[in-house]
Amino acid sequence: MINPDELEPPRPALKPLDLQQMSIGELKDYIASLEAEINRCLAMITKKEAHKSGIEGLFKTP
Repeated sequence: MINPDELEPPRPALKPLDLQQMSIGELKDYIASLEAEINRCLAMITKKEAHKSGIEGLFKTP
């Protein structure tokens, strides 16, 4: 049996930025970029859930 965890190598963990070295403006820009990335992730989750629901609908027996 194939273990799905073995199909893709693990992704490296992101290292946190040193926030102490950032100015207030840079911190605000960083927050905005993180919020944009979160929204992008949420949109992808919605898309994948819709796709999964569609596939599951194909295999349901009436």
